[in-house]
Amino acid sequence: MAHEKNHDYHILTPSLWPLLGALGGFIMLFGAVLFFHDSGPWVLLIGFAMVAYVMFGWWSEMVTEGEQGDHTPVVRIGLRYGFIFFIMSEVMFFSAWFWSFFKHAMYPMGPNSPAVDGVWPPAGIETFDPFHLPLINTLILLCSGAAATWAHHALVHENNRKDLVNGLILSIVLGAVFTVFQAYEYSHATFGFSGNIYGANFFMATGFHGFHVIIGTIFLFVCLMRALKGHFTPERHVGFEAAAWYWHFVDVVWLFLFGAVYIWGA
Repeated sequence: MAHEKNHDYHILTPSLWPLLGALGGFIMLFGAVLFFHDSGPWVLLIGFAMVAYVMFGWWSEMVTEGEQGDHTPVVRIGLRYGFIFFIMSEVMFFSAWFWSFFKHAMYPMGPNSPAVDGVWPPAGIETFDPFHLPLINTLILLCSGAAATWAHHALVHENNRKDLVNGLILSIVLGAVFTVFQAYEYSHATFGFSGNIYGANFFMATGFHGFHVIIGTIFLFVCLMRALKGHFTPERHVGFEAAAWYWHFVDVVWLFLFGAVYIWGA
């Protein structure tokens, strides 16, 4: 009785995960600098392995805490607010790449006068037809987001676990197809990452989005595994809710990329 909890908060026990995560992140960054200076990828890979291990171990503990009832309504509110702030930081991250693209598109740098002699896209750049593979990828990602919404509705409003699982499977498969098509598009690009500002902006913006699609697909796959184990209820599903928010954020970013980079920017 002396240790009975009589409050709505989760008092965390001391953990090494934050320290290990910070150490792994530093090693990964240091290894990236070495890799850029032709010193090999091994330090970078060691740091990445440490970060991946911390992510797996730390989030596994969070899942266990949630299933044990430590995530009270007050704690779940805090988790939601924290994830909202994370998505806001992601919005600012992508805003930087959009800012760079718009700046160089509206004021392309020419040899004499930036505003007069510059052309956009730069001479010699053959852009993608936005209404071919990019449009197909747009429809694929939108359908994947709709499938995630179907799964969320099935859980929250109907407690239908079969549709929850089916919706997650469909969303994951479509996300993987999007990634494959994006890689296929990259393999047929007539411009590279270096040597021109258009290629640098294009690959940074769409490449980071593709990375987020891969992360989101993994996020949804973890939710699928948890759903198959009987996790999530209509009242307690913060993990799945965060995955759905993240996936819809990825959808919205792609719509802006499709409209700004593929259509307007070309």
